[in-house]
Amino acid sequence: MTPLGGDMPSTWAAMRSGANGIGYLKDEWAQELPVRIAGRLAVDPADSLARTEARRLDRVEQIALVASREAWRDAGSPELPPERLAVVMGTGIGGVTSLLDQNHTLEVKGTRRVSPHTVPMLMANGPAAWVSMDLGAQGGAHAPVSACASGAEAIALGLDLIRAGRADVVVTGGVEASVLPLPLAGFAQMMALSTSNDDPAHASRPFDARRNGFVLAEGGAVVVLERADHARARAARAYATALGAGTSSSAAHITASDVAGQVRAMTLSLRDARITGQDVEHVHAHATSTPQGDASEADAIARAVGTHAVVTATKSMTGHMLGASGAMGAAAAILALRDGVVPATRNLRDVDARIDLDVVTDEPRTGQFRVALSNSFGFGGHNVSLVFGRP
Repeated sequence: MTPLGGDMPSTWAAMRSGANGIGYLKDEWAQELPVRIAGRLAVDPADSLARTEARRLDRVEQIALVASREAWRDAGSPELPPERLAVVMGTGIGGVTSLLDQNHTLEVKGTRRVSPHTVPMLMANGPAAWVSMDLGAQGGAHAPVSACASGAEAIALGLDLIRAGRADVVVTGGVEASVLPLPLAGFAQMMALSTSNDDPAHASRPFDARRNGFVLAEGGAVVVLERADHARARAARAYATALGAGTSSSAAHITASDVAGQVRAMTLSLRDARITGQDVEHVHAHATSTPQGDASEADAIARAVGTHAVVTATKSMTGHMLGASGAMGAAAAILALRDGVVPATRNLRDVDARIDLDVVTDEPRTGQFRVALSNSFGFGGHNVSLVFGRP
């Protein structure tokens, strides 16, 4: 679920066409903020849930359930012992909508009006917990919280669970729903957000020389990982093979990007996949549209992978979905392998002179891509790279 579409087919079709998911915030509360643009979901997740179900869930948990159900159906709803099925669902912030709403209720109406569902709605492990209950997964329900790298770290952990023999199938991804006054104000005070309030459609412009910050967005993306022999035994349809993952912690600065840490993550992912940078044909960049972040990542990609790979940045269309972005990047990389199409980076008119990469602009790039790498980096120095190959 993204600002481009309510499911994966519609989101992917929109990415291939270069659609825009960023718009004005018309809420009354937004008019006093310095930044009044964001990427809101194209479809309300509550519309896909029973009313009684939706009422006890935070928006981020609603997204997790809807996206997981779509992924599970698409995987053919595999039958397996519940203890062999695990869930790993990352989020950067968790149920911040409920936290802020219920705090307002407490201050205005008093203790007795606070919802008894408050804690289950605000806790960061809520999305993983609800998905595990929905699917009956008893092989573990994990909730990585590593800022904007959460969704990618969830997939890396899912791969580890299968390799360690602790699960045969893992439902994994990332979710976020924080287009709210406090997160917007906080990011704005950091000068991290684009201030192009008069032109939301062109505000998110990764790698462009005129980029001036990221655009906050909400969303979720979920993939189903399955042990290869288990998938073959039930004649499952495979989109790609998870070849490897690499993680590193920069241990340097709470918000600044770190080229060395990003290079380590990519290098470790390539080593885990038993390939070299020359084998990588496509890179889905983290590229959020910040002046320093994009330049640092471009440098890191050039060092770890090289300058030959076809690069794209789909946050130019969706905005930055924080904890969901790594999972969405992985999904986009997987579908690029499946379809042989790399979406163009939207709004890229004047490539920053510091960026020496083959970034796709204007029109999608087609080809028989065999290996793709997806990057995700988060505040706190969390660096994650995932490598996928054709099935």
